[in-house]
Amino acid sequence: MNIKLRLALMNFLEFAVWGAYLTSMGNYLGRAGMGAEIAWFYAIQGIVSIFMPTIVGIISDKYVQPQRMLGICHLLAGLGMVGLFYLGMTNAMPDKTMFIAIYTFSVAFYMPTLALSNTTAFTILKSKGLDTVKDFPPIRVLGTVGFIVTMWFVNCATLDNGAFSFGFASSEFKFQYTHMQFLVSGVLSFALFAYCMTLPSCPIVKSEEKKSVADMFGLSAFKLFKDKKMALFFIFSCLLGMSLQVTNSYATPFITSFKGDPLLADTFAANNATLLVSISQVSEALCILMIPFFLRRYGIKIVMLLAMFAWVLRFGFFGMGNPAMPGVLLFILSCIVYGVAFDFFNVSGGLFVDEKCEPKVRASAQGLFMLMTNGLGATIGTLLAGEIINHYCSWNEDGYLLGNWQACWYIFAAYALVVGVLFALVFRYKKEDNAYNK
Repeated sequence: MNIKLRLALMNFLEFAVWGAYLTSMGNYLGRAGMGAEIAWFYAIQGIVSIFMPTIVGIISDKYVQPQRMLGICHLLAGLGMVGLFYLGMTNAMPDKTMFIAIYTFSVAFYMPTLALSNTTAFTILKSKGLDTVKDFPPIRVLGTVGFIVTMWFVNCATLDNGAFSFGFASSEFKFQYTHMQFLVSGVLSFALFAYCMTLPSCPIVKSEEKKSVADMFGLSAFKLFKDKKMALFFIFSCLLGMSLQVTNSYATPFITSFKGDPLLADTFAANNATLLVSISQVSEALCILMIPFFLRRYGIKIVMLLAMFAWVLRFGFFGMGNPAMPGVLLFILSCIVYGVAFDFFNVSGGLFVDEKCEPKVRASAQGLFMLMTNGLGATIGTLLAGEIINHYCSWNEDGYLLGNWQACWYIFAAYALVVGVLFALVFRYKKEDNAYNK
């Protein structure tokens, strides 16, 4: 098989593993008596992302080839997912402490694979004499496709009394509501483990240069805070990062909650929340293509502002919409603007860091950007969002999270608006500073 196709399949499976549960897990947790802890489940991903990718990366750099380390991590993460499936299968209300512990174990080994899959792809492409800049983006897009495909699968797959069916009809036994989503993720992880063992070898290149502990963990990049512009950029990255996991955590419980309203219970959107939310990932894949044009034309400040105000619309449209026509169109618009909100911030931010930092700290600076956004920002933001939602909403006996959702979404929209206005006022960026059109 063509090596680019092989790497595309690797990326497909890499993100398919995540898509099986990331956006639908909240619905299951609510039914399993852990609805109040939804925010913690998503925050745990941010917490382990602070240190586990670095630890696994150090081991991979010194002792284990990246493609094998990728497989080993997926084997362990998959065992954790199957463990969650087993707990859910044997008890409708699993032991909370055990469930969280196994989940933490699983994501602690999954999160490092996001970097390891890139390292594996880059190394193999270079070993075959291919251009990573030209050849990697189409490979990476297959990862988003994999994420979407498993979202659709768990949305439509149903197992009721041993009978499997697939469709859009209403059923409380759809995988998106049950522990079966974890089994899907686990099986895909095992498949990727086996597949990684067949990939071409990625020889370990041992560096003669000795690095300090601070360098290995990317702490040397904190000296960038001495530069006022970079300090402001990282601070606002953290503030905006607080929005990143909110809709991953609560969009499907919110949309599904309309099943608790007799007038809206049978609407397509209320019964297919995971499918509806997948429009966000489709938009994400398409919006990546727009970034070079916007960066060259307007520069980083305008692009970041577009992302910030897109978050205002993301949350605001959820607050105004409902699953019936024409309200469902606002849900769809919310999912469409997510592509701008996520990509224009994450991808453009990474490019800005790469362009502004000197080569010797570029890698650690990217690590700092990820720490401020997906680590500190996403973790703090998700926990605060959980407190707000738990204040305004509660789970009923039928497993629906009901309450004043409008107040929650408008609070989140107002927060994104304040961050955007402050960024516009404080962050100075002259047009002649734009390096993307040179």
